[in-house]
Amino acid sequence: MTGIELALVLAIVKTLVLVVGSVITYFAFKAYRRTRQPALGYLAGGFGIVTLGFVLAGVLHEILGVSLVTGVLLESLLVLIGFFVIAYSLYVQ
Repeated sequence: MTGIELALVLAIVKTLVLVVGSVITYFAFKAYRRTRQPALGYLAGGFGIVTLGFVLAGVLHEILGVSLVTGVLLESLLVLIGFFVIAYSLYVQ
């Protein structure tokens, strides 16, 4: 594959991650609003943070001109924070 083809595939995959992550976040938030269970609120927030993290590196690099390493570092930090929130949601009663 050429660099252009790989960039296109990456853009498609990141778009799908954004769409699927947003759908999961929406349904978790909808469940939270229906039940008012704090765990579901944390779960929705965690998935939202993870989804944002997965998309952030490319956006920062391509649109704002941030170095790719810095973008990937911020992406990884958001994914880590999101996973901590998801883990906490599984712990909360």
